[in-house]
Amino acid sequence: MDEKRQLIIDHLAHYLTDRRRETLERVLSLRTRHITLVLENIFQPHNISAVVRTSECMGMQDLHVVDNDNIYEVNKHVLKGSNKWIDIIRYKEKKANNTERCFTHLRTAGYKIYVTDPAVDGLPIHQIPIEEKFALVMGNEKEGASEYALQHADRKVHIPMVGFTESMNISVSAAICLSTLLPKLRLSNTMWQLREEEKQIIRLQWLKKSIRRSDLIEQEFLRSIA
Repeated sequence: MDEKRQLIIDHLAHYLTDRRRETLERVLSLRTRHITLVLENIFQPHNISAVVRTSECMGMQDLHVVDNDNIYEVNKHVLKGSNKWIDIIRYKEKKANNTERCFTHLRTAGYKIYVTDPAVDGLPIHQIPIEEKFALVMGNEKEGASEYALQHADRKVHIPMVGFTESMNISVSAAICLSTLLPKLRLSNTMWQLREEEKQIIRLQWLKKSIRRSDLIEQEFLRSIA
């Protein structure tokens, strides 16, 4: 771990109450990057924001947002500040296949890629193997996942349904998937927790977001130890 970073963390931590520090450490201990979500070309801002909020509440650290035709816009009323505590990775290059860019990034990081699709030839969500890191791709509200995503994912997955309606709202689908997969992951022997260096980086980010004028406090501290 970075010694200088740790010194800053130790200094900033004194500006929080004991209760706040305990909450921060408890939340951090339950964070994971073993599972991540990819939101592909979603056009309703409240839907993305709802998924961000759900993901943060359930202990996810990363969320990938692919902008091909539709641009992600923040809905602060839905987010309720949840975007402060989660890393949102954007893929928004103009005239590019941003889904392909996202998939390349994920595969380089060692993720399997599953794409959600209502067709029953996919794997039921509760049968996804959790031993390896994986990303779960969710397509847009009207057309679902793109043809590229369907062709280049490792496998299709679906939420089993027994009614007449063939699909659910994307934020509901995300909540069902995460509430199915995360408890299973945490009860397993899989090493799903963040590495200590990752925790240190996130801890510092969260401290800065929790303390007013944290940049000035950090600068004064660094001058004092220079």
